[in-house]
Amino acid sequence: MGRSLLVIDDEAITRSHLRLIFQADGYEVVPCESAEDGLREIAERGFSAVLCDVKLAGMDGLAFLTWVREHHPEVPVVTITAFGTIENAVAAMRQGAADYVTKPFGADEIRIVVERAIERGELKNEVVRLRGEIERRYAFGSIVSRSPAMFRVFEMIRTVADTDSTVLVTGETGTGKEMVARSIHFNSLRKAAPFVAINCGALTETLLESELFGHEKGAFTGAVRRKEGRFEAAHRGTLFLDEVACMPPPMQVKLLRVLQDGEFERVGGTQPVRADVRVIAATNQALADLVGSGRFREDLYYRLNVVPIYLPPLRERPEDIPTLALYFLSHYRKQFGREADAYSDRALEQMLRYRWPGNVRELKHVIERGVLLSRGPVIDALDLPKEAGPIADAADSRGAAATAQPLREYLRDCERRYYTALLRRHEGNVTRALAEARIPSKTFYRRLHAVGLDPRLLRG
Repeated sequence: MGRSLLVIDDEAITRSHLRLIFQADGYEVVPCESAEDGLREIAERGFSAVLCDVKLAGMDGLAFLTWVREHHPEVPVVTITAFGTIENAVAAMRQGAADYVTKPFGADEIRIVVERAIERGELKNEVVRLRGEIERRYAFGSIVSRSPAMFRVFEMIRTVADTDSTVLVTGETGTGKEMVARSIHFNSLRKAAPFVAINCGALTETLLESELFGHEKGAFTGAVRRKEGRFEAAHRGTLFLDEVACMPPPMQVKLLRVLQDGEFERVGGTQPVRADVRVIAATNQALADLVGSGRFREDLYYRLNVVPIYLPPLRERPEDIPTLALYFLSHYRKQFGREADAYSDRALEQMLRYRWPGNVRELKHVIERGVLLSRGPVIDALDLPKEAGPIADAADSRGAAATAQPLREYLRDCERRYYTALLRRHEGNVTRALAEARIPSKTFYRRLHAVGLDPRLLRG
């Protein structure tokens, strides 16, 4: 869709001039003689930007700007003011105008100002959209779990999110430790500030110190300028220290000082630097055992372990396997434009009998591969590595088989609730429901029949 521009000026020659300039550039231009007319236009449709004269009969340009800032903050407003009345432009900028031009203006000048205002507005709106998506992604309402153990985890997150307490997240690889850290951050009072992550096990001691604390110019060969570290980058936000058990002993001492005093020195520096940072650490190793063997400082362990959160492996919460599998199936079906929207009994049996050594991360990749390789509406089998092995114990195997039927019923119930909510949102209108679901109509009707739904019963 092309860009649209609302032009408000009480001089007909100015409106005509602006319309000619921007129509030549492909804009749809809507000219208005008064701010009141502009209010009606912007209330009925969206605009890429607004050009508004400050001096208008009736409602003036500054009052119009105030109204737009309150009701349509996503629309940038460029004000037009007469030469010699720059104070009006200053007042407009203080009230939130994106920019201003003074009369008389040239065509190139006005083009540049409007283009710049639109680009800034689009960037700002994109940042707001992405931040909203991230906050929704890590909101408590987006939890994908049926497990009481995971509900306890998220209740702990809810409890500690709005505090500054240090948190230690433990669990096997792939259980979602960084997801927990991000959930804490984006549900805290620090969510407007950065979330900064670093893997302590992926860097040498020298590089880790420079990454965490930064360095001064000339601190070592190649340090041609001062560099801020992750602690400074996370100021007023959250620093996530992944694989903290891999941190070398000298670095453990320096981290302990930051946690105790809130200050540090950059590499090669002598002046203390302060940073207001909340620290969340994570590890897949038992830190208490490392303390006992002398490989991790006891005092640092107690500093990090203020609020411990343990993430159980996927094999200890089998009720989450079909829940997550259904979630990932829906996600990748839309992402790749595939028809697959269900699992066969064989695929479900595979999921329930497998031990999932890579936990949720492994399940996610397996489902992604299954959707990519699917050739129809049903994923019949999953490509699982044989070396990891299924559940070996006979009792476990019988338990998995016994669990399969209620879990199949749960999947069917999930489908039914999804399609019911979808059709209710569109009052039984299948065309609109199909547009939102993004699946072929044949598949849509087949799934409705499978879960026993009749869209005609939900109309109106």
